Amino acid sequence: MVDEDLHSSFRSTAFLSCFLVLFMLVAGCGSMATRNKFYDPITAELHLSEYQSAAEKIEAARSDGKYGKKDRLIYYIDAGLAHHYAGNYDTSVVLLLAAHDAADELFTKSISRAATSILLNDNALEYAGEDYELLYLNLINALNFLALGRFDDAFVEIRRANHKLEMLDNKYAEAAAQMNRGSRDDTAAVALDFEPEKTRFNNDAFARWLSMHMYAAEGKIDDAEIDRIWLARAFQEQPHIYDFELPEVKYRSKEAAVLSVVALTGESPRKEALSLRLRTDKDLNLVQILYTDSEGEESEYGHLPLPVSQDYYFKFAMPKIVTTPSLVSRIRVSVDGESIGDLHLIDDIGKIAEDTFRARKSIIYIRTIMRALFKGLATHKLKKKADTGGLGGWLKKAAIDVGTDLTENADLRSSRLLPGRIYIGDFEIEPGRHNITVDFFDPTGHIIKTETLYDFPVNASGFNLARAVSLN
Repeated sequence: MVDEDLHSSFRSTAFLSCFLVLFMLVAGCGSMATRNKFYDPITAELHLSEYQSAAEKIEAARSDGKYGKKDRLIYYIDAGLAHHYAGNYDTSVVLLLAAHDAADELFTKSISRAATSILLNDNALEYAGEDYELLYLNLINALNFLALGRFDDAFVEIRRANHKLEMLDNKYAEAAAQMNRGSRDDTAAVALDFEPEKTRFNNDAFARWLSMHMYAAEGKIDDAEIDRIWLARAFQEQPHIYDFELPEVKYRSKEAAVLSVVALTGESPRKEALSLRLRTDKDLNLVQILYTDSEGEESEYGHLPLPVSQDYYFKFAMPKIVTTPSLVSRIRVSVDGESIGDLHLIDDIGKIAEDTFRARKSIIYIRTIMRALFKGLATHKLKKKADTGGLGGWLKKAAIDVGTDLTENADLRSSRLLPGRIYIGDFEIEPGRHNITVDFFDPTGHIIKTETLYDFPVNASGFNLARAVSLN
C-alpha cells in the first residue's frame, strides 16, 4: 500500500512538474508579459545620434518577431520616429500615416474585445496606443511635411492633433459606456457602472506654435494671431502641464527675417508596473486596494463597495507612466559662429503623458480589479479542491498560483522613441544663407552634442524652421 502510494505520488509529481513547465511556456508564448529588452541596443544608438542604425535595428527586431502582430502600431510609431530623426522624411511620413490609420481601428477593436470579457488581460489585446503617442505622431509628421515643403499636409496633421485633444473626454465616455454594457453579459458576471476620469489637457502649445508660424508664412496674420492667443491660453489654463514660463514667440519682423528653431530632447515617458494588493471585507461589503511603498509601508490606493462572501487577499499589477529624466538642461543657438540666444521649453511630454493617461488608467484600474477579484476567488476555490495533501497537493496549488500570476502582468507596451521634451525659439536675423549651430548642454555646463545645419536658407518671409535632436 505504501509503495503504491509512493508510485502514485511520484507519477502525480512528475505529471504536475511537466504541466507546470508547459504552462509557463504556453503563458510566455501568449505574450502575457511585455518584452522591452530588445529596445536596449536601439536606445544606445539613439543616445549616440546614430538614427539610421536605430531604424535598421528596429527592422531587425521586427524580423525577429519582437514586434508581434498585436504590436503593429508600436512598430509604425517607432520606425516612423527613427526615420524622422535620421532625416528620411518620406519614409517617416509613410510609417506615421500608417500608424494614424491603424490607431482608430485598433482603439475601437480593443475596447470591443475588452468589453466582451473582464477576464481578458490587456496584454492579449492589440496595442491601440496611448493618447500622447497618437498626439505626437501627428505633430512629428507635421515636421516631416514641413521639411518636405508640403504645407497643406502639415496643416492636416496639426488639425488631427487638435481634434484628438478636443475629443478625449468623449472618446473615453463612449468606451466606458460600452464596457458597462458589455459587463452585463460578461463571462465573469461582474456588473460595472463607472465613469472615467476627466482629462485636463485639451490645448497643446507646440501644435499652436507650429500652426501660428504656418499661418503667418501664408500671409494669414489674423489666423496666426489667434493661434498665438491660444498658445498663451495653453499656459494660462493648464498650469498643471505648463508649470514653466511661456516662451517668447515671434512670427514676423519688419526689419529682419525670423529664424525658428525646434529641438527634440530626452527619452520618451515609459510604463512601469504598479504592484497593488486587493483585500476584501465581507462584513463591510468592501474591496480595498492597497499599495506598498519602497520602504514597506502599506497605504490605501482606493476602494470599491462590492458585496463579497469571504475575506481574501490577492496581488495584481497595472501600468503607470514614468517620466525619464533628460541630461539636457540648456540649448544654445548660434548663427555663423555667434550666439543669438537659447531655446525654451514649450512641451514637457512626460507631464502630458501622465495627464492624458488619466482617463484610460481609470478604465484599466476597474477592469484589472474586477479581473483580479474574479480570478482570485476562482483560484481560491481551485486551490481548496487541489489541496489533497502531501507533495502532490502542494504542487497542484503552486501550479494554480503560478498560472494566475503569469496571466496578471501589467501591460507595459509603449513606444520608446518619442522625445521627452520639445524646445523652441524665434530669432530675428538677416535673410540669407547661414550656418546654424545648436549646442546641447548638461547641468554642469558641458556640451553633450553639437548639431550644425550648414548653408541653411533664411528667407525674409515664410516659415524658416530648423530642427535639431538630442535624445539624451
